[in-house]
Amino acid sequence: MRRAPCMAWMASILLLLAAPAAFSQTPIHGSFEACAAIEIDADRLACYDAAAARSTRNPKVADAAAADAEQVKQAAADAEATALPRSERARRAVGDLFGNEPTPVDDAIANAGRGSLLDSRWELARDSKLGTFNFRAYKPVYLLPLFWNSDPNDLPSSPNPNNTVHESQELDEVETKFQLSFKTKALENVVGDNGDVWMGYTQSSRWQVYDSEKSRPFRETNYEPEVLLVFRNNYSLLGWKGRMAAVGVNHQSNGRADPFSRSWNRVMFNVGLDRENWAVMLRPWIRISDGNEDDNPDIDDYVGRGDMTLVHTIGKHELSLMARHSLRGGDHSRGAVQFDWGFPIHNQLRGHLQVFDGYGESLIDYNHRATYIGLGVSLLEWY
Repeated sequence: MRRAPCMAWMASILLLLAAPAAFSQTPIHGSFEACAAIEIDADRLACYDAAAARSTRNPKVADAAAADAEQVKQAAADAEATALPRSERARRAVGDLFGNEPTPVDDAIANAGRGSLLDSRWELARDSKLGTFNFRAYKPVYLLPLFWNSDPNDLPSSPNPNNTVHESQELDEVETKFQLSFKTKALENVVGDNGDVWMGYTQSSRWQVYDSEKSRPFRETNYEPEVLLVFRNNYSLLGWKGRMAAVGVNHQSNGRADPFSRSWNRVMFNVGLDRENWAVMLRPWIRISDGNEDDNPDIDDYVGRGDMTLVHTIGKHELSLMARHSLRGGDHSRGAVQFDWGFPIHNQLRGHLQVFDGYGESLIDYNHRATYIGLGVSLLEWY
């Protein structure tokens, strides 16, 4: 029985465009009355800030205050070391492990980087924390009605014979792609005034919507839940500010039966740095083996063992470049690059251009190299 493609198409577009409302209810031209109606605390605060034309926080000011506070704290520690007997210094050190009331010096140190790009997404500074179980933006949310594939993978394969397709799918080169992504904080300040546990979810779909002869099937959907323990940092490296470090567990699968089934699990390490309107995230990972019945035993030799995402904001434009690699040489030297450009159209609506080249644009294509070009709209980018 043929599905109703037009209705399905419209429903999916409405779902995508409505999804950011789950974690962003801020009116574009908000009044104080409109802000008061918002239920989510973080969005209500952002709405009040916009209505009051509150100026953006300057992370340079916060960094300078933190540096001054570090010097004051170190000077006080040095003076204490010379003035107090060893037994008293030991007693105070033990007391510090169990926490004391924060001083203005401690507050300044803990607020380093407040207002920076990474702080805006991960609530890193002490005064940026907004509590638990607020829905927040994670990865970009977009709809690309035109998504062109230079070499459709009609016969997906794997070293596992149970996961090799033997009948051609005869795929169209042009399809539609969309992505939804959000996160929420489950625990806050698990180590003193630092360390937050975040839960994230990302879903991306490739839809053969123009293939009316096959009733417009979804070719591939990837599901990616993850949990991260995120810590605030404050260090300098070659002009960049180290803002965060994280460790977590990531699962990615396409939810399909053999021979199309693909999945893997990883321990993820995140290191985030930023400077002015630049941000970079480094993510090395270690794969957790699935055992002998692995759907894709060689996936890390194609999708890689780590990636880097560099983001640059220019006014209301946002450019990002992702690169990943197998971290191997010779015939095992493989990877991918992806470029995204979000540009303003009207209010929160943006245009979105995406270009990908390499292996693993989706899980079913993890060992298949191709070039993809997509054009559409987005409501949320990285920052």
